[in-house]
Amino acid sequence: MILINLLPHREAARKKRHDIFNVSLFASALAGGVVAGLIFLWLQGQISFQQDQNKILGTEIKKLDEQIKDIAVLEQEIEALRARQQAVENLQSDRNLPVHLLAEMVKQLPEGVYLTNLKQDNQTITLQGVAQSNERVAELLRNLANNTPWLTKPQLVEIVAGNVALSPRDQRLVANFTLRVNQLRSNEAQKAQAAPGGASAASAPAPALPGK
Repeated sequence: MILINLLPHREAARKKRHDIFNVSLFASALAGGVVAGLIFLWLQGQISFQQDQNKILGTEIKKLDEQIKDIAVLEQEIEALRARQQAVENLQSDRNLPVHLLAEMVKQLPEGVYLTNLKQDNQTITLQGVAQSNERVAELLRNLANNTPWLTKPQLVEIVAGNVALSPRDQRLVANFTLRVNQLRSNEAQKAQAAPGGASAASAPAPALPGK
């Protein structure tokens, strides 16, 4: 006996596969949503944690900035105190500088050289005088450059020929000169004396006179 199935089995199978696909699709979407939600929550947690860390770092940075400002103020006060201390030490050590200056002028002036004016501006000394010849001026420059620890870097400003009347009949040709020289402070002079070569170690070579 032959049995014939008259039910629409193909339609039923197709519907069953469609239902299974829909269920799988829904399950996949649901799983994807759960995973995406978990990832979102994890990222939000990381962001929140990082924001908290940033707030803590910001607070600490503000504290450090305040400390840096305090340190800068302290450093300025220390520098001001050092400057005052150095000024006091310079005043104490420089009390005898005029004495040393006059003593060195007496020592270093060659025979035949006479000073007519001496002016001091801070550590710069301007000398004006009369010499019997240009050679005497050159000798004075060499003395100031090499023979004293208190004076350094002599510079010839000008030298002009002139006449001096010793008597109505006796006219002498002389050299009127102007030069500058730097006077060292006491501590600088001590360093110059302690350096190899003594006074000449801190002195520059005397400049040559015009035409010499």
